[in-house]
Amino acid sequence: MTGAPARPSRLLIPASALLWGLQIALLSPALALILSTLYGASTTDIGWSLAIYNTGGFLASLLIPAWADRHRSYLQVLLACGVLTIALAGALAAVTSLPWATVALVVLGGPAGLGTTMLFAHLRSAGTATSSIVDTRAIISAAWMGGPPLATAIIGWAGGRGILAAIVVIALLNIATTAAMMSRHRRAASERPEAARPRESLPPGSRTGTVLVVAAFVLFQATNATAMTFMAIYVTQTIGLAVLWGGIVLGVAAALEVPALMIIGRLGDKVPHLTLVAVGAVAGIAYYLGLALATGPVALLLLQVLNAVCFAAIGGIGLALFQDLIPGAGLSTGLFMNTRRLGAIVSGPIIALGALSPLGQRGIFLGCAVLTLLGLALVHLARRSAGRRAAKDQLPVGG
Repeated sequence: MTGAPARPSRLLIPASALLWGLQIALLSPALALILSTLYGASTTDIGWSLAIYNTGGFLASLLIPAWADRHRSYLQVLLACGVLTIALAGALAAVTSLPWATVALVVLGGPAGLGTTMLFAHLRSAGTATSSIVDTRAIISAAWMGGPPLATAIIGWAGGRGILAAIVVIALLNIATTAAMMSRHRRAASERPEAARPRESLPPGSRTGTVLVVAAFVLFQATNATAMTFMAIYVTQTIGLAVLWGGIVLGVAAALEVPALMIIGRLGDKVPHLTLVAVGAVAGIAYYLGLALATGPVALLLLQVLNAVCFAAIGGIGLALFQDLIPGAGLSTGLFMNTRRLGAIVSGPIIALGALSPLGQRGIFLGCAVLTLLGLALVHLARRSAGRRAAKDQLPVGG
């Protein structure tokens, strides 16, 4: 009977992950439509507004997590993210011009978008196992499977303000779950000793190895973003299939991500994180080479197994690896999230330059394979750097 009350506590983290994932999955794909319908923004205006918003989000993801690390206030910041989300929705519903909407996105939306970052930082700070962290990441991926279709359905039924109202409801639920987590965390902290620090993948303070891994992940994220962004065009213009197949391929990829994350998360408790990332990079190289050679739908669908392995290693184990390497649960998680932002920026030149090759659009994915190979080489160099650092630390003083 003593174990029964613990079940609601175990459900709080999955519930929080699902709600935060759903909130992002509703807002992100709908934001351009909101700017267009509520403020009459042109395509160019939307592009500039989103660029300014993403820049503000980038800065917020560096400054606020670092503050949370200093004060060990991850759940408090998570609660503030929920409050700021409600304030953002209210501001977007109230203002009548695009400049003021952009100001609201930067001032309120940037900090409000750090919910998942703070959730993962809290898990790391609490000494959560890699498998549980990656399982939480899988829940957020599952939320993305339903979020975008739900967002478009709400906009079609209730317009831009309808989606803002839905986001407010989810934010209220996020505030409630976070408050419950804070209460349980305070009680648990008073009843148990300090959690053991998770093992490091690289020696603490190994700056060279850390820089190499960060650079590798920018490349990994860039190639992943390229494949996702360009898939629909590639399927229709190069392979010659109906545009529906682009959606089917991306849907299969999203469906495979969840079990792949759960499997690799359990391996992450036993296998070094750098090794799993290297395996994912090899799968990614094979995936991009396969895309460059694919000529039909069957090959595209089968290749998504490799894509899922690559994504699970980069998006799941990569998060745990950054938390191993970089001091501060908030800053390390924020930096990992920013590799995705930087990778999305780099994906543009990859598409533009890759299409100029004699292979045409197939050259884009050949370029992705080369860049992933470069990222794998950087991971290998990071591992060697860690080995040299460990050997140096073992030398006797004055010897």
